[in-house]
Amino acid sequence: MTDSHRIEHFPIAFFAMIMGLSGLSLAWQKAAEVLHTPAVVGTALVLATAGIFLVLVGIYLTKLVRFPAAVAAELRHPVKMSFFPAISISLVLLGTALRGVSPDLAYGLWIVGASAHLLVTLYIVTQWMHQAHFEITHINPTWFIPAVGNILVPIAGVGFGHATLSWFFFSIGILFWLVLLKIVFYRVFFHAPLPGRLLPTLFIMVAPPAAGFVAYIQLAGSLDGFARILVNIGLFLTLLLLVQARRFASLQFFLSFWAYSFPMAAMTIATLIHHELTGSGVFLWLGAVLLGLTTVLISWLIGLTIRAAANGQICQPEG
Repeated sequence: MTDSHRIEHFPIAFFAMIMGLSGLSLAWQKAAEVLHTPAVVGTALVLATAGIFLVLVGIYLTKLVRFPAAVAAELRHPVKMSFFPAISISLVLLGTALRGVSPDLAYGLWIVGASAHLLVTLYIVTQWMHQAHFEITHINPTWFIPAVGNILVPIAGVGFGHATLSWFFFSIGILFWLVLLKIVFYRVFFHAPLPGRLLPTLFIMVAPPAAGFVAYIQLAGSLDGFARILVNIGLFLTLLLLVQARRFASLQFFLSFWAYSFPMAAMTIATLIHHELTGSGVFLWLGAVLLGLTTVLISWLIGLTIRAAANGQICQPEG
């Protein structure tokens, strides 16, 4: 297959990689504060992630210019459309992770990402409300990305001096988390199982309570009852999915495997923050274990992605 054809079939789902790598960067930054790991690790990771993001944006812009019909098809697809907001979320996360490296750049990325994410949320939710071809079997946890992704904005937003705006984004995220969580469980419990390529997206269910906990702590400033509920829901969902590890281990690699990454990073950060606030040795241990597990997991995903790309298994037409 020629490079031109590869660009035509370059999937928007690649941007889930940036979410995972940004999450890992933030996890190592928090580990430097709590576990006293080398701060340079988090800095190096976020700089590398920013570089990869620029490469992916360049490729996808090339696709947009040369193959606009292919981009439009992804934007109409009931699953693929949910990955477009991964671009704006990536900007928000990069802005969050770059605060200690370049505050002005970080703020610029955050404000652009937050603004873009609100616009894309309005667009996609409008499409959900007025479409006639989506079925219950189309829904899966990737649908959390557009609307529930708003919950990430306050993590840096409060520090940037936008507390009121951060509450607005947090409220949107919580609203759609509660709505979509019910629908996703209904789909999983009472309809055909998710196809293998989408099974890893179940891990996305961990992200809203885990990242929501991190965001809420920034907003509320203390560990209250609601914060405890969020972090414990995240822990339960993580445990629920980890006990099914054999089921996930039997799957053929797809880009959807990157759905493992950001939720695990978010849960790592949540446990470390919980330890900071309570001094709990259990959460300190959990945070250290999850940091190691998430680092190994994302290293494995990078290896699988490189191998799949080298073998021509990515950027292929579906069939």
